[in-house]
Amino acid sequence: MESTRHAAVAQLIALASSADYRDRAAAGRALAVFADVWQAREPLLALVLDTADTFVTRVTAEALLRRQDLAGYTVVARALTVADDNHADWIYTAIIDVFVVYGDERDAAVGECEALLDDEDDQVRRGARLLRRALTALTPVLLPPRPAADQP
Repeated sequence: MESTRHAAVAQLIALASSADYRDRAAAGRALAVFADVWQAREPLLALVLDTADTFVTRVTAEALLRRQDLAGYTVVARALTVADDNHADWIYTAIIDVFVVYGDERDAAVGECEALLDDEDDQVRRGARLLRRALTALTPVLLPPRPAADQP
């Protein structure tokens, strides 16, 4: 099973180097599924920071964030520390798209970012602070219910 996962990652990495932005976007979406495989992390970072088309940036960042786990958040956090203003805008757009609806999902992501603040990689720590700041600035549409003692 593990060799099959690595073979899939290898094929997606090859697709990620395509000249066609649609291929790179598809590779970003699919490769995000394998963000927990270390060989996928650098290619995913490159796709989030795609130099030719920010559509690739947006869809890859969104797919990583939709994982709602440390593997996806780590790649996005690293990207935030080196992204130019244009790429950062599209990464922040992906953050909004993923977390503006459900407050409990946003809150869980903030909690995961807290864990990344202790990462051994300084770039991940700095990016986690940026990601946490973006998440806490959101006001989701559906907030978790407050405990009865907090209600007026």
